[in-house]
Amino acid sequence: MGSNGTSNTIDSCNDTNVPFQYSLYAVTYIVVFIPGLLANSAALWVLCRFISKKNKAIIFMINLSVADLAHVLSLPLRIYYYINHEWPFQKFLCLLCFYLKYLNMYASICFLTCISLQRCFFLLKPFKARNWKRRYDIAISATIWVVVGTACLPFPILRNAGMANNAHNTCFADLGYKQMPLATSVTTITLAELAGFVVPVVIIAWCTWKTVISLQHPRVAYEGVAEKRKALRMVFMCAGVFFICFTPYHINFIFYTLVKEKVITSCSIVQSTLYFHPFSLCLASLCCCLDPILYYFTTSEFRDQLSRHGSSVIRSRLMSRESGSSMVS
Repeated sequence: MGSNGTSNTIDSCNDTNVPFQYSLYAVTYIVVFIPGLLANSAALWVLCRFISKKNKAIIFMINLSVADLAHVLSLPLRIYYYINHEWPFQKFLCLLCFYLKYLNMYASICFLTCISLQRCFFLLKPFKARNWKRRYDIAISATIWVVVGTACLPFPILRNAGMANNAHNTCFADLGYKQMPLATSVTTITLAELAGFVVPVVIIAWCTWKTVISLQHPRVAYEGVAEKRKALRMVFMCAGVFFICFTPYHINFIFYTLVKEKVITSCSIVQSTLYFHPFSLCLASLCCCLDPILYYFTTSEFRDQLSRHGSSVIRSRLMSRESGSSMVS
């Protein structure tokens, strides 16, 4: 009888309902959608069309914008579901949107890491940087998409397997979860945390430290002060976006997976983990709005071209209005 009581307690903890998550997700995605769509569309347009010099991590920024746009474009379907609590579309579309969420997260992590590493490398090794080719960045970006795209496939596969036990009109947070063997679960957590969080954290922290040290060099007063400060600003902003958006999720990810696998059975840990999970996912989605700020404040070419084109558009509209009014008069 005692064991049955314990089992019931564990089951009730694992089945803890998080009633506020629907409102939280809906509000967050509504707030992110319009700024994320406009800012990333403008950023992608400016980066591709107006910046001819594809250095200073511009290629990685373009790919980061593409990753953000892929997630942003799926948000209307997420908003619909969390407001209406039903999924009238195809199951494939649900799994695709679910997949794009994690593809955006881990592609963003990789490209933010590449931006930090390249800016630091160009700063510390300026002569070697002159021989760096644009095709290297393109090859690295293509490799990231292939590796990350493949590595993120288990996320929708595990949830798809759990859909058999769920109603056909559920999606996202209400999808089922297929339990894995303990060894597989531990291996998955370890690889995801190392490749998707620990290694990028170490690289970004190292880049930040090396960039700060370079500013304290005795020769900094005579050469490259402005360039070093720009590099430091970019590395700091990459680190800021990374820690704000992705650190909470990866800290909670370990506990969340172990809770779903029923390895952790303490009711207080189960409840706190499940309650914090929606907040961590919402923070991860904020990167779609924070990344364009990184482009604007760390890339002078981006600011110049955006302001130049914006002013030219305003001038052309004013001239068209003046010519129209003169013709009427």
